[in-house]
Amino acid sequence: MAREPQLSVTRSDAAARASLSGSWVVTAAEAAEAAAARLTQEARAARSVSIDLSGVARLDTAGAWIIDRARQELAAGGASVAYAGASAAHETLIAEAQYRVFETPERPRVGPLMGFLSDIGLSVVGFGRDLAHGVEFLGQVVRAIGVALLNPSHIRLASLVHHLENFGFRSVPIIALISFLVGAIVAQQGIFQLQNFGATHFAVDLVGLISLRELGVLLAAIMMAGRSGSAITAEIGSMKMREEIDAMRVMGLDPVELLIAPRILSLMIALPMLTFIADMAAIFGALIVSVTYGGLSPEIFFARLRTAIGLNTFLVGLIKAPFMALVTGIIASVEGLDVQGSAESLGRQVTASVVKAIFMVILVDGLFAMFFAAIKY
Repeated sequence: MAREPQLSVTRSDAAARASLSGSWVVTAAEAAEAAAARLTQEARAARSVSIDLSGVARLDTAGAWIIDRARQELAAGGASVAYAGASAAHETLIAEAQYRVFETPERPRVGPLMGFLSDIGLSVVGFGRDLAHGVEFLGQVVRAIGVALLNPSHIRLASLVHHLENFGFRSVPIIALISFLVGAIVAQQGIFQLQNFGATHFAVDLVGLISLRELGVLLAAIMMAGRSGSAITAEIGSMKMREEIDAMRVMGLDPVELLIAPRILSLMIALPMLTFIADMAAIFGALIVSVTYGGLSPEIFFARLRTAIGLNTFLVGLIKAPFMALVTGIIASVEGLDVQGSAESLGRQVTASVVKAIFMVILVDGLFAMFFAAIKY
């Protein structure tokens, strides 16, 4: 069995010689720390110190670090310290595992106002960087889709159908339920406020316009960003952590064409259909409330609905849907590819994916609202 770290110090005038023996390894770290502390204590007054390592049987990085720390503490006290009797392996190990102090740079002190403005500036720069990266990635996706359309053999129909089922069909219940409830709530509030003016029937106009133009597509897109966008980020991020993305590139395969393009195409196909379902569910919820709470008959409800809305009202929501799906897919894919090699990074990127996608969906909706208002559509 290997002996614990041993130390003997001999003094002569202003010189000291420390002879080390035994095993200076991590399993004997406590004894090694005690021996090193005794070395610095007994040789503190010496002008010249020689540390003899010829008796050391075993040495690892922990032991080398402890020994070199004692040497540097003696040197800091003004002594001249040198190693003696060290083998070539011990010299290399001590040189590589040498004790060093890492100084943390002091952060400049700034006032609250400057700190706030600095954070805003960093956020703006980060947004610009993300926008540029997203546009670049959009080009890669468009190229991959174009190559697939020009070469039908590149179209992965099984993958497309699989993602359509996950992103579209399996999202129907939750989107229909939420849209039904929101449509019912908007109708109830509209009837409650308009009945004071004897204009209860105008609540139908309100629900029809806001559901078909805004609420239906917004609810569907936000739910898709939270449900499908996070799933895309988690799937791609997990593959990135396991280095499957790098393996595909090494084999000459394009991850954008194989993994990302089918997912984004599925989102762009699924969201318009989910928007239609959300529209119908919201109107159905409004119908139930109008009949039970507002006292309107179904005939009056549908008559007012036909008067209030036109084909353009219905198409506005469907036109916006593919663009919102594209933005969601781009953000989810970029965040997934940015995942590093830790679970913490995966969670952080999934959160960022959902937050950014919801923000961009609302921004795109606002841009389309201004565009359709400008062309009076």
